[in-house]
Amino acid sequence: MEQSDKRPWGYFEVLSDMGDHKVKRIVVAPGGSLSLQRHKLRSEHWYAVSGEGVATIDGKTFSLRGGTAADIPQGATHRLENLSGIDLVIIEVQTGTYFGEDDIERLEDKYGRA
Repeated sequence: MEQSDKRPWGYFEVLSDMGDHKVKRIVVAPGGSLSLQRHKLRSEHWYAVSGEGVATIDGKTFSLRGGTAADIPQGATHRLENLSGIDLVIIEVQTGTYFGEDDIERLEDKYGRA
């Protein structure tokens, strides 16, 4: 694995980082929530492996549990929350022209990072 990065909500591991895509394994701890954010240069596809959570995409909420998925278009506001008592595990596939962490525009964050 190329990179593992701890965050206040859990952690992620980079599984693949190529010129045309990036793949992450995201683990959101119980009660954890990623910031409400958007990206200018990429879209994302979230596939839930295990656990249960909620994806908010452009103000609409979607339940995520093992075997379900959500698509986040480029520029859409989005957030991932774990409302359950076990880890929420997501495989995130990013496509677009740039996949750096500095393409995150945080709009709200319960950990004070916005």
